[in-house]
Amino acid sequence: MNYELLDSGAGQKLERFHSFTLIRPCPQAVWRPEKPALWEKADASFSREKGNKWTFRNKLPKEWTTQIGGVEFKISPTDFGHLGVFPEHADLWQWMRSFIQKGDKILNLFAYSGGVSLAAAQEGAQVCHLDASKGMVDWARENAKLNGLEKAPIRWIVDDALKFLGREQKRESRYEGIILDPPTFGRGSKGEVFKIEEEILPLLQACRSLLSDRPKFIAFSCHTPGFTPIVLEHLMRQFLPKGKIESGEMILHSPNALSIPSGSFARWIHV
Repeated sequence: MNYELLDSGAGQKLERFHSFTLIRPCPQAVWRPEKPALWEKADASFSREKGNKWTFRNKLPKEWTTQIGGVEFKISPTDFGHLGVFPEHADLWQWMRSFIQKGDKILNLFAYSGGVSLAAAQEGAQVCHLDASKGMVDWARENAKLNGLEKAPIRWIVDDALKFLGREQKRESRYEGIILDPPTFGRGSKGEVFKIEEEILPLLQACRSLLSDRPKFIAFSCHTPGFTPIVLEHLMRQFLPKGKIESGEMILHSPNALSIPSGSFARWIHV
């Protein structure tokens, strides 16, 4: 892995993506930074205080690559301060690997740049990768090529999640594993409005209907304030068959710095 959380504090985090160190907002890091000297050497920083803006101390390439959790990613600073990967999700796809057998069908909803999709494909799964943003699906396909997976059995879908799930039900499609990381608010491929508090119940109901007769897991994560681990666990207990449910905080880990809580997860495992 050539990603590392170097330090955090004062509402920011300092991360290394391969050879470059970047400062980005992190509201939950209300503590003091522990390694101030490292911050002074950062290659770039992003701020939302006076509009979204990157400030560069050193010239950065337009894009470069970084390996996280066994998956190679294209990194590219965006106007929103994102880089094309959420490192806190690496624990999820590492956890998922142990459940997958070759030929399993895995559905990845709100799939972003493809970390879960590519980790599943590395384990021999047949993957359906869905995101409402064509640009992000194209980015994920670039990541597939970086990992030598351009010919892997991955369906690349640009669509609204609920509409797609409805069509999958009619097609009687079934999956051994489903991953969903819905946003707090978003828009579908044709401008459909998504609000998690309104859509999460039908979304989970549709996911349950697509489980195969030999299901393995459903993993649900989000960064929405108020959607705590216990909230996600209650939702999964109401909608999913009897099984084992784990829940907790997603954590951005570091061996040399304070770890950062970064959203919530709940995972249902068939037993």
